[in-house]
Amino acid sequence: MPLLAVPLLIEEKLTITKEDSMYRFEPDPAQGLSPSTFTPADAFTTDNKAETNHTYFSSDDESRLAGVWECAPSREEIKSYPVHEMMTVLSGSVTVTVAGESPQTFRSGDTFFIPKGTECVWEITETLRKYYFIAD
Repeated sequence: MPLLAVPLLIEEKLTITKEDSMYRFEPDPAQGLSPSTFTPADAFTTDNKAETNHTYFSSDDESRLAGVWECAPSREEIKSYPVHEMMTVLSGSVTVTVAGESPQTFRSGDTFFIPKGTECVWEITETLRKYYFIAD
């Protein structure tokens, strides 16, 4: 399955508000980023094993999530991507290689989508910060 790259302009600094069920994201949430453990410890490729997350929105059943996530350089071979995920890179760099396709590198300002079930290699080459929207 090919990755879909979507051009998107993002504002430098946003603040979160909740008005009529609408959310505005901030790359550096006022509430801060909390430690997370989505990435297996043995996937990190440097001594830096920092990974943080801030969830701005979660559906009641957690089948839909949106937030900002940051992770140090790492590399994972993913047999079946566990969710549908759209993301916008805020800083850093990630290279995604879908099975049988050429690698694609995404940097600040790039938006892309990975469908659930995609077999790929996910390699963060420079500490990555991204917005994400996940649907199960």
